[in-house]
Amino acid sequence: MTTARFDTLLVANRGEIACRVMRTARRMGLRTVAVYSDADANARHVREADEAVRIGPAAARDSYLNVEAVVEAAQRSGAGAIHPGYGFLSENGAFVQALDAAGIVFVGPPAAAIAAMGDKSAAKARMANAGVPLVPGYHGHDQDDALLRGEADKIGYPVLLKASAGGGGKGMRVVESADGFQAALDGCRRESQAAFGDARMLIEKYLTQPRHVEVQVFCDGHGNGVYLFERDCSVQRRHQKVLEEAPAPGMTAELRREMGEAAVRATQEIGYVGAGTVEFLLDFSQGSSQERDGAFYFMEMNTRLQVEHPVTEMITGQDLVEWQLRVAMGEALPLQQDELTITGHSFEARLYAEDPAQDFLPATGTLTRFAMDLEGASLSSSQEGRAKVRLDSGVESGDVVSMHYDPMLAKLIVHGDDRDQALATLNRALAALDVQGVVTNRAFLQRLATHPAFKAAELDTRFIERHHASLFAAEHPSTEEYASAALIALDQLGRERESDSPWDRHDGFRLNAPHGIRIALCDRQDEASAVVVEGSRESDAAPWCLTIGSETLTASLQPVEGDAVAITLNGHRRRLQARLEGDNSIVMVDPRGESRLLWRRIDAIDHGHHEVESTLTAPMHGTVVALLVEAGQKVEKGMPLMVMEAMKMEHTLTAPADGQVERFHFNAGDTVGQGDVLLEFTPDE
Repeated sequence: MTTARFDTLLVANRGEIACRVMRTARRMGLRTVAVYSDADANARHVREADEAVRIGPAAARDSYLNVEAVVEAAQRSGAGAIHPGYGFLSENGAFVQALDAAGIVFVGPPAAAIAAMGDKSAAKARMANAGVPLVPGYHGHDQDDALLRGEADKIGYPVLLKASAGGGGKGMRVVESADGFQAALDGCRRESQAAFGDARMLIEKYLTQPRHVEVQVFCDGHGNGVYLFERDCSVQRRHQKVLEEAPAPGMTAELRREMGEAAVRATQEIGYVGAGTVEFLLDFSQGSSQERDGAFYFMEMNTRLQVEHPVTEMITGQDLVEWQLRVAMGEALPLQQDELTITGHSFEARLYAEDPAQDFLPATGTLTRFAMDLEGASLSSSQEGRAKVRLDSGVESGDVVSMHYDPMLAKLIVHGDDRDQALATLNRALAALDVQGVVTNRAFLQRLATHPAFKAAELDTRFIERHHASLFAAEHPSTEEYASAALIALDQLGRERESDSPWDRHDGFRLNAPHGIRIALCDRQDEASAVVVEGSRESDAAPWCLTIGSETLTASLQPVEGDAVAITLNGHRRRLQARLEGDNSIVMVDPRGESRLLWRRIDAIDHGHHEVESTLTAPMHGTVVALLVEAGQKVEKGMPLMVMEAMKMEHTLTAPADGQVERFHFNAGDTVGQGDVLLEFTPDE
């Protein structure tokens, strides 16, 4: 491994990790260089770097995975070192060898260490030699179908098939019985060959309720090695992590020491240098989540910085990227084992552009707004002054989320004095995130973080699968949520003035009488159950009086900052993110979760502005129920012309003046959009 002082660092990555690495590099006085594909020409990491070099078209294989292009970019920019981030070339031994040949420092382990852990079967053998506990399984070279089937039979079902050269959940399947073994083997081989160019498999005993606990390790070029404690990454979907925390709940000091020392032995076995993560399966006995001993088994080692490294930084107070850069410069580790301590608790939530309701289908589009209400995220009590919120992101408002790369937008990291405080902070911070324009998993993360089993630290790698019904159950809004949504809609109507004239107001203004409006609201998940809210108030300065069924509430709204608002209902004030999406949708987010409601005004909608026009337009999206007059018929002002249905409620459109209906553009049963021209109308002279 080449080590030398350098003053310019190229980050061979993109997105949030590129931004995060450059942040530390700049603080250390280093000049930063970004690389980018055509799809990322205007990306945030490019904007933040001191210099940026194009390395190819959008496809990762032609840009971020192009070793020759990345090395050339480093040479052109005068970079003395390259930080690979994670993913892409971070665990590519050939890339490290190319940098060594070019005299460029690789901020990571030597190629030999990457190779030692890149082949999972060979890595298992070396870990056994180092005395690191292994899950019972088969890690041999013989890949004959019959032999693999026989090994699975000996291990006992269920077993886990894993690609020997793989990672990220690719080429991995659980086999419940001998009957399904061959089909699973064939499928795993296809996936592994396609993803890694290697179809070799290994087999392990599948633990039914294990926890995924990993240990952060660090080694320098002077023979020093330490562990910076552990992270629990059990909450996963399709073998990919969703929520991580440090330290792992339920750990005894003895178990923590045993796992940490085993992880350091693993690094010493392969001559490791730099940051790495040794991943274990932790098999606690059934029972409470109180501290107890458990059996742990080596799973794999990631020879790079992990996505979830910030939770370790939060509890140790150390900057792991700075450690990486100093070790790459040939320095010794900043601290020894007895100097490292744990302070408080930390969580990380990964914010993805994806739709959990559509099996986590990745989403694309333009982020019309990406911001965080930091005041709303912070804890107000002076007793909770150590609570912290950190947002590591690679995007800003106006950025485009493309289809070419991983859909992760940001990582939300929080810290508290203990697990309960950190979890409360996480919920507040998720509610304070304001992301518009692209579908995200934010609401799903809130449901996870507020789930009773997660709050009780009843964790295992099948957490989402076991709690699928409750995590995806439809929860109907409360009366308070309906009232809040109505207040937001009323506020919007109050802003829709075409002039300063009271006759152009759409907020229920009445001369010498209280303002009065009726609004229909419904949950997107159940449009059959619409709720009617009647609102009235004496003046613009007065609070609204809202009636929902038999309940009456006094309500007022105060904008705070961005999309944050303070809503007061019967003297109870709460802060939340609230916005209108489109013409008739309201999104509200607070620490209890996210609500999405459809709304429309159902009292006499003002059609006065149509009196000089020859058309009538649809006031909302809906379906035509009936045409009440004939084309060519003479009508009087206020006479019903047609009936529309929206949100399972009917609305009658009336003649704006005396005149004649010339023709209809839609028939009964047709679907119309808000603003569609419904009919041609000629007013009388």
